Amino acid sequence: MPPEVDYVPRLVDARLRQYLGAFPAVLITGPRAAGKTTSASRAAAEIVRLDQPAQAAAFQADPDAALRRRAEPLLLDEWQEVPAVLGAVKRAVDADPRPGRFIITGSVRAELTNQTWPGTGRLTRLAMYGLTEREIAGRVDVGYSVLDAIASGLPDTVRLPVQRPDLVEYVDLALRGGFPAVALSDMPADMRIDWLDGYVSQLLTRDAREVDPGRDALKLGRYLQAVAAHSATEIDHKSLYDAAGIDRRTATAYDALLDALFVIEQVQPWDDNQLKRLTATPKRYVIDPAVMASAIGATTAGIVANGKLLGGIIDTFMMAQLRPEVALASGRTARRHLRTKNGREEVDIVLEQADGRLLALEVKATSAPTAADARHLAWLRDKIGDRFIGGTVLHTGPDAFLLGERLMAVPICAFWG
Repeated sequence: MPPEVDYVPRLVDARLRQYLGAFPAVLITGPRAAGKTTSASRAAAEIVRLDQPAQAAAFQADPDAALRRRAEPLLLDEWQEVPAVLGAVKRAVDADPRPGRFIITGSVRAELTNQTWPGTGRLTRLAMYGLTEREIAGRVDVGYSVLDAIASGLPDTVRLPVQRPDLVEYVDLALRGGFPAVALSDMPADMRIDWLDGYVSQLLTRDAREVDPGRDALKLGRYLQAVAAHSATEIDHKSLYDAAGIDRRTATAYDALLDALFVIEQVQPWDDNQLKRLTATPKRYVIDPAVMASAIGATTAGIVANGKLLGGIIDTFMMAQLRPEVALASGRTARRHLRTKNGREEVDIVLEQADGRLLALEVKATSAPTAADARHLAWLRDKIGDRFIGGTVLHTGPDAFLLGERLMAVPICAFWG
């Protein structure tokens, strides 16, 4: 096992250990450069880097033979460079389903590039994203869940850091993003911008070509720019592809491609028979807020001066903190959004538990939220009754406090308090 040098503990570490104790093969998925290989290598006895030709050669020639007599858990990094390795893992697991045999990492969703996906029933997925502020602050193993605190409805249970950002500092955190190469370094701002611009350029050219060789990088870039400019907002699809100068069919293919590369995600609308006239339009989020800013060339000053863009970047940043928490929460929790067709009521994030109960979140770029900022949460509370666990306005101010019955205001920094 490689030595642990300056490793920043990640939220997925404990879950990975649990999975390896229960399942024969674990597939860690997530954005390129999010730290998947670094985290997986700590649990591996041997590592094969399939993006290095010398190590990949044996797997390209005969993947089944190449898997034999390897130390386990065996980490197969960047599986997409030798897709046939997945079939070999399937056969190895079918022959010997002992837990803890393989860890597989990659930055592409497998199903897009494989007509027959061999992982069903053999590979257990584990999602991993960029660094959260909780991880950067070293608050992974504190035995505290901010979602539990929010669900309690008691401001006194919410833990807050000693240093609490103001609005501009939140924007700075968003533009720094969650990629370890940037987030954990002291590189100057101009070099950080160059790194992120290079990351986006590589996504649009090399990474996109590997997954879907026929796509035009310039058009794909325009579409990503349109999505980034409206990240975390509910906008009709036609407005996006018109802005990019492409047709609907091409835009749908770009959605699938950017999703496969873990650049964007679509958060589906919440639906319920108890409420009528709810929209069916998904919300698109750029997964890392720094990629959002890079795609549109945004700066801190420009974002703060643009109310619409400010709301989008704060909401995108908040989702980047929330996404891993929900993915690793006990029980099944779905992330949704809610909006009525007339647009009178809208809730940014609806967390639906397996039993149908809801925790509703509004994200506001304000330091002093009032009951008026929670009016849509109150509307949802009154509509669904006991199924409503609680509603919270996540804001950029310093304190947590009550806004009404089962309604709270909580600073965004509570996620790393």
